[in-house]
Amino acid sequence: MKTVHAVFENGVFRPISPVDLPERTEVEFEPRLSANGADGEEPSGPMSEGLKRIYTILGERYESGYIDTAARHDEHQP
Repeated sequence: MKTVHAVFENGVFRPISPVDLPERTEVEFEPRLSANGADGEEPSGPMSEGLKRIYTILGERYESGYIDTAARHDEHQP
């Protein structure tokens, strides 16, 4: 089975192109945001370019030199 691209509208997933399945066939899938919107452009929803950059930064690891950072949890508290 090939990948089916769909748009979520009014609580229903609507395929963008024809799907080769008999009517009322039950299927199971895990929704995943498409890299491109239906019109071929980047989606402007929750995974905007700015959000992708934030996740990239948050995913990087930094070496602080501290082994137990939790021990410093209240360092900046009054």
